[in-house]
Amino acid sequence: MPELPEVEGVVNSLKPVATGKTINEVKVSSVITHAHSQGRQAIVKGRSLQQFCSDLAGAKIEQVVRRSKYIYFHLIKNNEQKLLVTHLGMTGAWFYVQHTEDVTEEKFRRHIHVQFQLDDDMILVYADIRRFGEMRLLDMESQFPPLLLMAPEPFEEIALNHFLQMSLLPKYQQKSIKETIMDGQVISGCGNIYATEALFRMKIHPGRTVKRISEKRKVQLFKEIVDVLNESISAGGSSISDYRNINGEAGNMQDRLQMYGKKICPSCHQPVKQRVLGGRNSWYCSTCQR
Repeated sequence: MPELPEVEGVVNSLKPVATGKTINEVKVSSVITHAHSQGRQAIVKGRSLQQFCSDLAGAKIEQVVRRSKYIYFHLIKNNEQKLLVTHLGMTGAWFYVQHTEDVTEEKFRRHIHVQFQLDDDMILVYADIRRFGEMRLLDMESQFPPLLLMAPEPFEEIALNHFLQMSLLPKYQQKSIKETIMDGQVISGCGNIYATEALFRMKIHPGRTVKRISEKRKVQLFKEIVDVLNESISAGGSSISDYRNINGEAGNMQDRLQMYGKKICPSCHQPVKQRVLGGRNSWYCSTCQR
């Protein structure tokens, strides 16, 4: 699943090509149309496909920003503000092309599900192989309450204190530190890859409960998370499987990862172990991480 650095890369690619453009028309794939006809709101959530397409047609994209792992398109239509909130899910990707055939990778080209025809004769394409991504057209952020529960951006000054305060809540005290730092209400945008890397750098076992970690270590861990997120943003994100920016380019942070997906610990050269925490695979070194 794309995490904060990957979504940041997509947003940075979208800004120069989408900002200021007007959406002339919206098309959805037959796959999505069929799913909605069966009562399954695949990708487009919260309203009918007809209403979604109609409400977006004629809207101008004023701004594209990232919020945690979400992409926010700030729109205006008939002097009214709208907010298109999108999430890439596991395998979502955006492309900016003249024709859908210009999406170079077949695995994405075969799974194009939403097309935004722009007023510059280009198409903003959303492809999603597994269709776990989502789009919600809102009048305001508060119309989808889960968005209001997200932690502050990890780069904001208040984010550290927020993390420390949340970690003291009873519901987190007995949880593993790995599950806790992956919770978007505790830290925004830190998913499996960067939680794994930060914990390895701090030599903290992912299964250690939060109550067994001192405040000093929590502060150090938070700073390590911010550092690894920033490093990945600079490297264009991690292209483990299906992450691409809108030009179809992969990142290279995967070449710098020390623990995620590894078989041998780079520090002690012992075999890396795995266990499932919070429904996600966790890689760790039982020798180095305590």
